[in-house]
Amino acid sequence: MKNRLEEIRKARGQRQEELADALEVSRQTIGSLENGRYNPSILLAFKIAKYFGTTIEDVFIYEEEESREEQ
Repeated sequence: MKNRLEEIRKARGQRQEELADALEVSRQTIGSLENGRYNPSILLAFKIAKYFGTTIEDVFIYEEEESREEQ
């Protein structure tokens, strides 16, 4: 799964640490999300979308073709 988290965060002039504090997660979690090394729980995905006033689909991009290739 890909995401636009870094793009959205930077557009708001926010540091990883600031976002992490607001979401009550570690800065490393934000870094891992942005680098695609970690997929969030559904709860965290909802918190991120709500924080930015958008939908989960606007932040996280599910690519079905990618998951089919891995099977």
